[in-house]
Amino acid sequence: MANRIHPTAIIGDGVELGEDNVIGPHAVILGPTRIGNGNWIGPGAVIGTPPENRGTHHVVGWEGEQSEHGVVIGDRNRFREHISIHSGTHRATRVGDDCFFLVYSHIGHDVRVDDNVTLAPSARVAGHNHVWSYANIGMSAAVHQQVDIGPGAMIGMSAAVRKVVKPFTTVVGNPAKAVGVNTVGLSRLGCDEATVAAVSDHVLGGAAELPAGVPDVLAGLLKEWAAR
Repeated sequence: MANRIHPTAIIGDGVELGEDNVIGPHAVILGPTRIGNGNWIGPGAVIGTPPENRGTHHVVGWEGEQSEHGVVIGDRNRFREHISIHSGTHRATRVGDDCFFLVYSHIGHDVRVDDNVTLAPSARVAGHNHVWSYANIGMSAAVHQQVDIGPGAMIGMSAAVRKVVKPFTTVVGNPAKAVGVNTVGLSRLGCDEATVAAVSDHVLGGAAELPAGVPDVLAGLLKEWAAR
């Protein structure tokens, strides 16, 4: 299907679009940016502007200039009003598939966001971070640079995250501290009560081995995390 682009949107040079994307009024997308299929990009969204470094040359992307590394976005993501995603400094900033970025949320330079990630309104992820699949970052939470947010992690509202967040843990506060396990996230991936309890012991450090009977998607994420 054809892309639907509002006439007030600015699409800079070097922007590659797949199919069936919606780009709303006054959205700004600057190159080099590659966007897949079926994404919804809301009014006022800004994607591909230069990284927020003092030493970075701030190109005029709406006049044909391009940043060096840009942004890569997958499929079926929803970017609500006034989100922002910055270009990378030494690699592309990346967003996977099926993510949901709510109003005013922000992804900094060189960040990797995997699949099925949710950013609540005004959630902010600083540069050089990795947000793993199924993570949920709460409203107005802030993630410091160079932090891994584990798969399925739940970041509480207004939390200040300054260190690694383990898979499927729930963290709250400033500084953010683990207060439990994201049992809702585990159940949504197909875990019954017994498996949730076993996985909880595993991710909180009480059990070294991955418990039997874990759904394949979850097992794959936890093994990849352990091998990182």
